[in-house]
Amino acid sequence: MLKVLIALFARTRAEERGDVPGWVLITAMTAGLVIALWALAGDALTQVFQHAMDSVLTGP
Repeated sequence: MLKVLIALFARTRAEERGDVPGWVLITAMTAGLVIALWALAGDALTQVFQHAMDSVLTGP
């Protein structure tokens, strides 16, 4: 009985190793979206950030 449980646990554990290529693809796509957004709206985002920092540092 113990051998059967060990065999089932080992098989289940091997099947649940995770989908590494899927996570790599998600990470790569997220990085691609960030790069594309930065390329398209980098100047606008910089201005928004600068405006926010100026309003925090100088007050209302």
